[in-house]
Amino acid sequence: MKNTSLIINIVLAVAIAVLYVLHFTSKPRVSGNMEEGVTSGSIEFMADGLALAWVNMDSLLNHYDMYFDIQKDMEVKGRKMETDMNTRTRAFEKQMIDFQDKVQKGLVTRSQAQVMQQELAEKEQQLYLYRDELRMQFAEEEQVMLRRIQQSIYDYLKEYNKDKGYHIILSGSFGGPLLYGNPGIEITNEVLDGINIKYINSKSPQKK
Repeated sequence: MKNTSLIINIVLAVAIAVLYVLHFTSKPRVSGNMEEGVTSGSIEFMADGLALAWVNMDSLLNHYDMYFDIQKDMEVKGRKMETDMNTRTRAFEKQMIDFQDKVQKGLVTRSQAQVMQQELAEKEQQLYLYRDELRMQFAEEEQVMLRRIQQSIYDYLKEYNKDKGYHIILSGSFGGPLLYGNPGIEITNEVLDGINIKYINSKSPQKK
């Protein structure tokens, strides 16, 4: 029989390339005159008068406290799953060694050996199924955590944009759809400060 092994990937490979399109009835506040589509302020205009800004998602995630906390939690879960699987694997391998030892020493009959071999084959199959179940469970939890991060950023941008009045906030990341963004309309640092403050406050008990 084949030896069993578990390879659980606990490294979050996060590539969130999200396009945030936020429409507001109020007109965006702009200072200065338009020149080649860019004002002297921090808002760029398209031909139809839409106010644009962009966020570097790589930088945002690399400094987002919520991302690091979730990453740590997933690493802990991954290690627990790996430990559990290794324990089950070692127990199975011990049964295999005991079986082979008894057969080699002639301590069991041929029919008994066949029954024991069949039982071990079933246990090995169950072990494979359990391993796959763990992997699926980990992947599902990982996706849920990633959606939580994405949703928290989206929720903050909606709140943030009530005062800013952007029509579109683009998501830029390495290898993503946004190849270049004018530094004058990048709002990464503002958003990063805001989401970290909001996350920290959500963790702290409210003092009355």
